This record gives sequence, C-alpha cells and structure tokens, in this order.
Amino acid sequence: MDSIKKILNELTGEMIELQRDLTGIPALGPENGGQGEKEKTDFLANWVSRLVPDSLEMINAPDDRVACGYRPNLVAQWKGRKSGPKTWILTHTDVVPPGGMDLWETDPYTLMVKDGRIYGRGVEDNQHALVSSLFAVRAIRQAGLTLPRDVGLVFVADEETGSALGLRYVLQHHRELFGPADLILVPDGGNEEGTGIEISEKSLLQLKFTVTGKQCHASTPDKGNNSLRAVGHMIVELDRLHGLFGAVDELFKPAVSTFEPTKIEANVPNINTIPGKDVFYLDSRVLPQYDVDQVVAQARAIAEGVAAKFGVTVEITPGVDARCAPPTSESAPVVKVLKQAIRDILGKEAFVYGMGGGTVAAFFRHVGFPAVVWSTSEPTAHQPNESCPIQAMVDDAAIFAQVMLQDAVS
Repeated sequence: MDSIKKILNELTGEMIELQRDLTGIPALGPENGGQGEKEKTDFLANWVSRLVPDSLEMINAPDDRVACGYRPNLVAQWKGRKSGPKTWILTHTDVVPPGGMDLWETDPYTLMVKDGRIYGRGVEDNQHALVSSLFAVRAIRQAGLTLPRDVGLVFVADEETGSALGLRYVLQHHRELFGPADLILVPDGGNEEGTGIEISEKSLLQLKFTVTGKQCHASTPDKGNNSLRAVGHMIVELDRLHGLFGAVDELFKPAVSTFEPTKIEANVPNINTIPGKDVFYLDSRVLPQYDVDQVVAQARAIAEGVAAKFGVTVEITPGVDARCAPPTSESAPVVKVLKQAIRDILGKEAFVYGMGGGTVAAFFRHVGFPAVVWSTSEPTAHQPNESCPIQAMVDDAAIFAQVMLQDAVS
C-alpha cells in the first residue's frame, strides 16, 4: 500500500481540481429549483472514461420536470482477475441549495482552498467520497496493480430528495448488478476520526396531529374550547411513549427510541382570540426491535384520551413512515474488510454503530444486500461554508483502494 499512498499524495492537486470542477456544476433536483444532475453526470462520465472501465452505463430515470426528461445514474465497472463478490462504492451527485447567501464567506459554487481544507457546496456531501472513490481506482491503475475482484462505482441522482429516481430506481430496474455477497460501501456518513462504520438504522415515523376545538374571544373562554390548551397537554402525555418503548440498544446513539414534538403550525393571528384548531407534528426514531404500527396505535390512544378529557377532536395523519431494514451483520465480510483497511491506513480500530437518520444503504439492506455507511466525515454537510479536509479525502481514497485490493473475502 505504500505505493498507493505515495501516488495519492502526488495526486492531491488533481483531486482538488476535480472538486473544483464538480463544485462549479450545481446539481439541484427540481424540488430545489434545479434541472437535475445531467450536466454534472455527463462531466463525470467523460472523466471516468479516462480510467478505461470495462463497462460504463447510464441508467436514466424518467422525470418530465427537468429539461432533458430524465435523472441520470452512472455505473462504471472494472474487471478483476477472478470471479466472486464485487466491491461497490456508491455516491450521489446531487447537492442541496446553498441557503442564505449572506452566511457564505465565498460563492458556494466556486471552490475555495484554505488552511488544508476546501470549501463549497457539495465538497463534503457527497463529492469528498465521490472523488476519493475515483482516485482509488486511478491510483491502483497508475501503480500497475491488478484488481483481484470486480470493482464498481455508482454515481446516483436524487439522494437529497428521496432517491426515487436514484438508487431506488436502479434497484428496481437493474438489481442484477448487485449480489448478496458483494462488498457494498455507501460513504455518506461517519465520524471525524474515520473509525465509525454504520450498520443499522432506526425506523423513521412522522405523525401529524390536527386538534379541533371551538374558536372564541379570549375574554369569554366559556364560549369556546381552546385547542391549544389540549395540544399542550397532548404533547406532554405523548412523552409516555418513551416508557412504553423504552428498550436500550447501545449500538445506537442515542441508545433509545426518540419521540420528539417538532413543528407546530400557526393558528390564530391575534392574541385576543382563543384558537379552535391547532396542528403539530411528532418525529419518532424507533429502535428496530419495535413494531412501528404499535407505536402509531399507542400514540393514537394517548392523543384520543387527552382529546376526550378536553372535549376536542384529534385527527392523526401518518407522514413519513420509513421502516428500518435488517441490519448488516457485524461479522459481514464488508465490515471485516473495511475494518482491516482502516487499521492498515489509519492505524486505528474501527467500531460499528447504528443511527437514527436514514441513508440509501437502507435500500440495499431492504433487498438483502448487506451494506455499510462509512467515510471520514465532519458535520459540515448542508451548512453554509461546507468544507472537507484535504487529507481526509486522500486517506479515504487509500482506504477504498485497500478494500478494492483485498484478495480474500469470507
């Protein structure tokens, strides 16, 4: 691996230049006011072709909201010297909008290099890993090494807005690309030390509560029924969910299911009117051992009990309901190989963990393909002045290369 690390250090400038080129091509989905990922993916396809892949395929998901009529997903593969499990690294090409421009120190679509870091929208999420995966292949080829097994890089669209036209589309129409024995890495999360390997996710459940009483003048509360008072009690009572679903699983941080009231919609515009209708939301992240339907049933029972006490009605509307996929086993080959690569390159011991948020790795797990989420990741994604440590990008490329070069998989 010394030759690979030496080559990658020499190629650092080119990695930064590729980041510069990618940052200058905003890839926003139509939900975010953009025209999708076509220009960026076309640029990538041209760049990847210089690495002489054995196959380079564009999988286009139809989308009449964008000018070209589709959202592109690019798949590049290189043959290894023997058959068997493939190694896959999947990254995404779309980014989120920059947000308030006054919060940025520079133009978010013009790369800035400063103090060992690069700044710009998308440089961390997900161009850090995208560039690292490409230069892992580049370094292996430049070193004249032969891949022991097939390697594939996938660059998907639509990750930031649900993945229906990205990985979900690819799996629906081209599932034959992947196999249950493949090593599948989704480098779209991790920790700053590069030691955290995510193997499991909680279920995500979001519920909308519409509470209806009777509006009246604030000076005559006896003439109405204050929906906001009922909502206050309802939110407090919903805290009982923590006890009803109180298991602890130290794989996750936090190690418990969470049930958080979040958004509340505006009700009356003036202070001297008692509201007759209030709407609030509950965001729940549920440990895998619990049935989400039971959570809904208990939340409904609690809310309806409070509603009856206060003489109001409550309607509960499910929103996002993303059931967790079976976890990737800690003894899965992809976990073992990645741990060894981290040990070899960083000299650190990696650990596995679960998370409350969702990643596209769940789509692989749902169809029986063990996948892990890993990268050296700092929490700058979606923020103004998003940034990426240059050395982390280089180190991750070396770790990807080590995984690609691993001969024995068991």
